[in-house]
Amino acid sequence: TMLQFLQYKTFGNHKIPAGWIIVTAGNPPEYNKSVREFDMATLDRVKKIEVEADFEVWKEYAYANDVHPAVIAYLNAKPSHFYQLETTVDGRIFATPRGWEDLSTLIKTYEALGKSVDREVTVQYLQHARIAKDFANYLELYYKYQTDYRIDEILQGAIPEETLRTIARAPFDEKLSVISLLLARCKVAFREANRQESLLEGLFEQICSWRDEISTQTPEERKETAPAAALLAHAEQVREKRENLLRAELLTRGEDYRLTDVAEALEQMARDLQLSGAAEGEEAVARVRASFSERQEKTARTADEALSRLEHAFDFMEAAFGDSQEMVIFLTELNAGEDSVAFLTENPCERYDEYNRRLLFRDREEEIREKIRARRA
Repeated sequence: TMLQFLQYKTFGNHKIPAGWIIVTAGNPPEYNKSVREFDMATLDRVKKIEVEADFEVWKEYAYANDVHPAVIAYLNAKPSHFYQLETTVDGRIFATPRGWEDLSTLIKTYEALGKSVDREVTVQYLQHARIAKDFANYLELYYKYQTDYRIDEILQGAIPEETLRTIARAPFDEKLSVISLLLARCKVAFREANRQESLLEGLFEQICSWRDEISTQTPEERKETAPAAALLAHAEQVREKRENLLRAELLTRGEDYRLTDVAEALEQMARDLQLSGAAEGEEAVARVRASFSERQEKTARTADEALSRLEHAFDFMEAAFGDSQEMVIFLTELNAGEDSVAFLTENPCERYDEYNRRLLFRDREEEIREKIRARRA
């Protein structure tokens, strides 16, 4: 069947359309007893690409998909634990990217329920007892650092002298954890600001369409369709768009949030209109415009709070580390996060730009010099 598929581009009675390329993926036999190697005749008709686990690549995915910051921080410190497969006398033990992501989801659920994640839980997702135990110990410390270093106070502008003395004596792994905690708090604020900004953009488009629609209504149409009902109709259209994208498997996480938020905002505005009794077009438009302005002000406040949190994080980083390797790591992780990059593109931060120009360029320059020295040697 496979040879027929590759040689004649047919599968049973179904012919593959011209110009199509067939892509398949799977695990080699050593990882999966239910598969076997392709024979030579099959391999001779395919382009074979070996895919290897790469933490730096996965980290971009992890930031975009909101993997728990403790998981990212731990793997930053111990990237060799990202993907491990060992054969022992008791069988195979392993830790995989899928296991880390599933564990991340569980940690967030446990946090919401006020439950603790211990080794008995981590070993259910990381089928490697040593790594599971190590991560469980790290997670306990991660939560402890959050309290000991008073992360929330730091991000509100307070930098206790005791905290600076403690981190000056801390081992590198502990410093990485504190940096991760600062970044995680900042990124939560960035994500919320981005979400509100995305909502405003989608809402503005719908409100403009609704305003144009009711402004051109005839007296008879106004009697049949009140402004609030017209807003609800727009909300329904947005929800239908979301459902269509979902069925087509084209709905991204960001688009899901945006469309859901826009529909809910339109429904809230429609309810407010109904309660106010604003039946006339101009009065309804004025009320909706006022409601939209309130949302704009809220979005601006959220963005200001996120920027303030970042500024306080920079205050601490400067006081604790100065122009050091830790500051380079802080900047690098900021640049790796989808939420932080999107936020800082729309909301410039002077110190972020300055450190990017100064430290990251210097770091890159040193890397180039090292390569030149290595070639000369």
